[in-house]
Amino acid sequence: MENSVALDIPNSDVILHAFDWRYSDITKNASVIRKLGYKSVLVSPAMKSLRSGKGKKETQWWQRYQPQDYRVIDNQLGDTHDFIEMVQALREHGLRTYVDVVFNHMANESGIRNDLVYPNTPDLKEYQSDPKYYDSIRLFGDLSQPLFGEDDFVEAFGIEDWNDRWEVQNGRITGSPEDPGLPTLNDNENVVAQQRAYLKALKKIGVKGFRIDAAKHMSLSHLRKVWTEDICSDIHIFGEIITDGGATKAEYETFLEPYLKYTRLGAYDFPLFNIIFEAFGEKGSFSSLINPYCFGQALSNTRAITFTVTHDIPNNDVFSNLVMSEQSEKLAYSYILGRDGGVPLIYSELKTSGIKDSKGNPRWFNDWQSEDMHNMIRFHNYVHGESMQVIEANADLLVFVRGEKGIVVINKSKRSKTVQLTWTKPVVDLLSGTKFSRNKGYVEITTEPNSSMMLVNF
Repeated sequence: MENSVALDIPNSDVILHAFDWRYSDITKNASVIRKLGYKSVLVSPAMKSLRSGKGKKETQWWQRYQPQDYRVIDNQLGDTHDFIEMVQALREHGLRTYVDVVFNHMANESGIRNDLVYPNTPDLKEYQSDPKYYDSIRLFGDLSQPLFGEDDFVEAFGIEDWNDRWEVQNGRITGSPEDPGLPTLNDNENVVAQQRAYLKALKKIGVKGFRIDAAKHMSLSHLRKVWTEDICSDIHIFGEIITDGGATKAEYETFLEPYLKYTRLGAYDFPLFNIIFEAFGEKGSFSSLINPYCFGQALSNTRAITFTVTHDIPNNDVFSNLVMSEQSEKLAYSYILGRDGGVPLIYSELKTSGIKDSKGNPRWFNDWQSEDMHNMIRFHNYVHGESMQVIEANADLLVFVRGEKGIVVINKSKRSKTVQLTWTKPVVDLLSGTKFSRNKGYVEITTEPNSSMMLVNF
């Protein structure tokens, strides 16, 4: 197997996943996003996908993940003009734009046609009917010709064995045995050339990061052909490889371990997420969080994208059992924003999943800009780069320090907990404003039930 390309990953930190946000809404919120301490914004796929007509019901989120053409940005979230304006606005506020890219497959249009030509004939005619507009939103290529044809797809069959690497990387993702599924792209010369041209066009606009959707479904050969050193230069890239755990788990060993071994790209830290999900549960123990990387239950600090929820978890029935309670998720955010290692990703959606919070509002609509989230990010940015030392970790109490600058205390029990730390200065909890004085070389900190504290010197 070829040697992996050595890639320099730029210093990249807290990412706001503005899932299913319109590009214009991100533009309007750029100054707020920056003030809250975020460094980057991940947006939904910037390609052509199904768009509803005026006055019609808007398309579903998953249709953004069914590309029709790479050469124009034209979907329910906006077009190329909106996208460029958003990138410029984010850059003006010191923020980086990350784009979700879908390279494994194209849209399932079996309900309207039998061929595999993309974009389809009506879409090509639409381009020709308004050439001035479509040329103005063109990223690259000749819009009078198709992007892909029949020879650019592998033979059609639905995936049945999800632990068989060949089948997962050659078969179609389907919703049921009756569903023809998403046409899987080959890694031939034309496909690779078009995908590289797309990435270069986005880089030219100013995109600074990419999320590779369905990365486990793409072969290492395909990934290496697309994500070469020229594409990866000065760009932060991470793949979506969903696993049910870390080392010793079949999905980890079949998909994530080879990806980590033979590429230098980052990845969602699903091994760590599974440990977090269990640890913050009623029957879990924080002892598993002492050093999960040591036991193969977390990715290395430089490769990991850490999270408490991704868009797949609340929006796909198969993962819905991984949605944490509101309070557990809040405590888990204290952990991933307080710990050392990985790039934290904060999830936000409008009302896509339909899940409500305890007040009856869309669950992840406002969390990204809550006062608590702001202060957690403040803590994270303040202690960034400081070493981490776990002081105590038992069934329901976790205490760790970040150098001599910060302390994190997480108490998931139903009783208050008190800890005594050797510390040089008095501290204040950024989340509550509570101050704790230093007495005889110690700071005594009392944490309320089912709560967390992120403390800094004052």
